[in-house]
Amino acid sequence: MKILFLALLALPTLVFAEDTLNSGDTAWMLVATAFVMLMTPAGLALFYGGLTRSKNVLNTIGMSLGAYAVGTLVWVIVGYSIAFGDGDLIGSGKVMLSGITSDTLSGTIPELLFVAFQGTFAAIAVAIASGSMIERVKFSTFMIFVALWVVAVYAPITHWAWSGNSTTLNFGEMDFAGGTVVHLNAGVAGFVVAMILGRRKDYGKAAIKPFSPVLVVLGAALLWFGWFGFNAGSEVAADGTAASAFLVTNVAASLGVIGWIAVEWLVYKKATLVGGASGAIAGLVAITPASGSAGVEGAIIIGLIGGALGFYGVAKLKTMFKVDDSLDAFWIHGLVGIWGSVATAIFIADYAMPENYNMGSQLVAQFSAIGLTIVYSGIVTAIVFFIASAITGGGRVDEETEARGLDETVHGEKVLNL
Repeated sequence: MKILFLALLALPTLVFAEDTLNSGDTAWMLVATAFVMLMTPAGLALFYGGLTRSKNVLNTIGMSLGAYAVGTLVWVIVGYSIAFGDGDLIGSGKVMLSGITSDTLSGTIPELLFVAFQGTFAAIAVAIASGSMIERVKFSTFMIFVALWVVAVYAPITHWAWSGNSTTLNFGEMDFAGGTVVHLNAGVAGFVVAMILGRRKDYGKAAIKPFSPVLVVLGAALLWFGWFGFNAGSEVAADGTAASAFLVTNVAASLGVIGWIAVEWLVYKKATLVGGASGAIAGLVAITPASGSAGVEGAIIIGLIGGALGFYGVAKLKTMFKVDDSLDAFWIHGLVGIWGSVATAIFIADYAMPENYNMGSQLVAQFSAIGLTIVYSGIVTAIVFFIASAITGGGRVDEETEARGLDETVHGEKVLNL
């Protein structure tokens, strides 16, 4: 009887137990955060740097580096509070990480680690957007834009989708690792700024060839590597879902390569390395929102279509819209991000299928989130860029600077051709 009595006394503690630290989950998330950190100042920087022209390589790489540094700063000051603080439309209460100590937990990991992990997402999102505006935007304007955009655009959209505190603008979408929050959001932002800036002076008049396909492939490989932390880390635990996300991420990226170069071969009779690297990124973007729920079969289809769709966007749709999206941020991240978000509702593994799942209702939720992201990101990005431009006396460099290249005129440095 005494044992039974003690067990009954302990029952409330067992039922309502607080979060406890799990060393395995924590170790994995430390690694995953480091993986995602590598994606911006190394992977994306080299990928974008290789795609641009030699006179703007360092400026392009510098924009990724600067985006990571400034994005990290504003994230810990106020971005995390807006994204994951208490509140419906926006979060609050965690400015300068107020109330968070080394003992504070988020699930089974330290909340400070969760702050760091999510901060890498904010930084790469705005760095992705830089690809649409390179070779003509002022470096100073972009740095101010980074700070304002993370606070005014990225953090609120993150709050609505992921915080669990928003009801008004949470449509119940499935976005495991950032299909709308990161990729569509960044793609739309880049596209809007590209429209505001206008075309480069020689766009459509002279051949604009990548500086180094070697750097493009190397950067894509580093992004691929880091994406394992991006997707599998979004489970915030070292478990079977993380393992599944890891596997389908690798499968979809591989099929993205195949999808891009297959269509490229059919159209141009060439299978380029730049195309293959771009296809890998398209496959990764496509699987991101579905990485926690899709199985291998779904990943094959999602990645293959993602690669083919990315090629079609860059090769065909881009010429129809006539917007100088320099490095195709919208077509690879925005357009393919939309496909990935829609595909998430369609391709769900049996072992990940929610109880009483209704595909039609989920598709409505996915399209609602896509629409909200496009409208909000588009409008607020324009406002934010106009503010940044006003502070710096205009957002676009002068014609001489653009003609000579931003590496020498803005940074006082040059890179030798490889």
